[in-house]
Amino acid sequence: MDALDLPALTLVLLVLAAFAAGWVDAVVGGGGLIQLPALLIGLPADAPPASVLGTNKVSSVFGTATSSITYARKIRPDWRTILPLVVAAGLGSAGGAQLAKFLPKEYFTPVVLVALVVVGLYTWRRPQLGLVSERKHDGRAHYGRTALIGLGVGAYDGFLGPGTGSFFVILLVGVLGYGFLEASAKAKIANLVTNLSAIAVFAAHGSVLWALGLAMGAANLVGGFLGARTALRQGNGFVRKVFLAVVAALVLKLTYDTVTQLT
Repeated sequence: MDALDLPALTLVLLVLAAFAAGWVDAVVGGGGLIQLPALLIGLPADAPPASVLGTNKVSSVFGTATSSITYARKIRPDWRTILPLVVAAGLGSAGGAQLAKFLPKEYFTPVVLVALVVVGLYTWRRPQLGLVSERKHDGRAHYGRTALIGLGVGAYDGFLGPGTGSFFVILLVGVLGYGFLEASAKAKIANLVTNLSAIAVFAAHGSVLWALGLAMGAANLVGGFLGARTALRQGNGFVRKVFLAVVAALVLKLTYDTVTQLT
């Protein structure tokens, strides 16, 4: 199966979903909320779950790469922090992608839902959180926490994915003390590594619909470029608002998924 096997309208809608996902993902993460459900709806019911996830990763990596470069040029993030973050995230993502073949994902939805509710309430009740960058730790304490964030979120991204950027952002803000804009810059670079790591695993097992992934990837790239430029222009306050909106949407989506599973 490839993109040519899909109805033209379905292909157009998937490309538009990829563009929207690229914009949201570049600003604050969570583009998977748009793109992954779109693939689940648009692809045939008998499409293997691993192929859906692998194709989603291929599409996402284009927008993530573009927004990462845009942020790196404008924000100039601290690469000494990014290195342990991305190395641990890459290892976690590869491990999570391996687990995706064996573990039933329905067990994870309620856990992720609870985590997002906590994250949303935590951010909402602290209006000054992430508006300025004030590092909370130094030395080994800083880099150790950075690596743990990368490993944990990377594993989740390889296994499931939606909300990965949001988890990266809130942990970098809440645990390490970065502002939302600087946290988004680091999150994009880490998310790029987790995507590439997961793609390597999925591709090795033939679980990627390349034609469709590349078509959606082109749209995701444009969305990522425009989203990063919007975030840089609007600043921390804007990113915080989009973050809360994305978390709220993720909570609604996962609540629906959980209720559907139970009934």
